[in-house]
Amino acid sequence: MIRVLLVDDQALIRAGFRMIIDAEPGLEVVGEAADGRAAVDLAYSAMADVVLMDLRMPTMDGIEATRRIGADDRLAGVRVLVLTTFEEDDNVVLALEAGASGFLGKNVDPDDLVAAIRVVADGEALLSPRATRGLVARFIAQRRPEATDHPGLRYLTDREREVLVLVAHGLSNEEVAARLTVSPLTAKTHVNRAMTKLGARDRAQLVVVAYQSGLVRPGDALP
Repeated sequence: MIRVLLVDDQALIRAGFRMIIDAEPGLEVVGEAADGRAAVDLAYSAMADVVLMDLRMPTMDGIEATRRIGADDRLAGVRVLVLTTFEEDDNVVLALEAGASGFLGKNVDPDDLVAAIRVVADGEALLSPRATRGLVARFIAQRRPEATDHPGLRYLTDREREVLVLVAHGLSNEEVAARLTVSPLTAKTHVNRAMTKLGARDRAQLVVVAYQSGLVRPGDALP
């Protein structure tokens, strides 16, 4: 059973998502919160697997709540999906930097919402990696003209660094495997090792690290 926590300051939105989620086999809403501070407390006490997190809330916004969940070792298995009205909102990337696994528009179709929860609960990053890459690239180009070194990069093998670049360009494990002439399982192993060494929860975090460090820059062609 996948345990879901709903976080939004609008009760009507929470009620709508609850109806969709509770109607699905294998999914269960275990709590609701109207602000980020309550969300952090409930993520632990309700033993949530996935948090659907609004960004703009009183008391504590979704970005800070996501950051606190990501920094708490007790919540290492919790995945955060950002809910946003505007998918091009720069705050989405702040949430990704804070540890979110991806993002959904609040107008998401019910089937897509359920599928997204299952994907993230399995430890994968959410939705189109190319869409995430484009958003991250644009944001970092605006905010980070100078690259910031990531200490974990020095521990990557040449192949892991190569895989990181391909992931940052939006390639799936299957596409990485085809490009490097290895099996999808081998590609996935390289991705997982890179995530471990870089302290990344999922592929979305790898994209952020690759652009923040300057390993990949906006406008770079696929190698």
